[in-house]
Amino acid sequence: MSDFMDFLQHQYAYIAIGEFKPGKFEEAKQLYEKAVATYNDGFKGAYLLQLPGTDKGIAVIFWEGVEAMDANQTDAYKSALAEMSHLFTKPPETNFYEVVSEMLPEEVKKAG
Repeated sequence: MSDFMDFLQHQYAYIAIGEFKPGKFEEAKQLYEKAVATYNDGFKGAYLLQLPGTDKGIAVIFWEGVEAMDANQTDAYKSALAEMSHLFTKPPETNFYEVVSEMLPEEVKKAG
């Protein structure tokens, strides 16, 4: 029965959509990677997407739940975000989503 209950638990994704000042995406990327490197328990993966030829991006960070994200708000994480804040043209739009559907290629399913 616990396998079934585990199956019913959904991951969560923290999404941030923003634009950096001209030429600042690479610096922001390094700070993003620095912040993500501090994550531990409950962290499921992260992606940073860039619209080609622009300084616009989307950060996607997967968590077991809201509590896991909150538990990873360390001083090192906060410091990296504070360093990044001045690079934005305006504050990013952020939201927390429940992952309600996940579709993986067959080879990923077999490896997992």
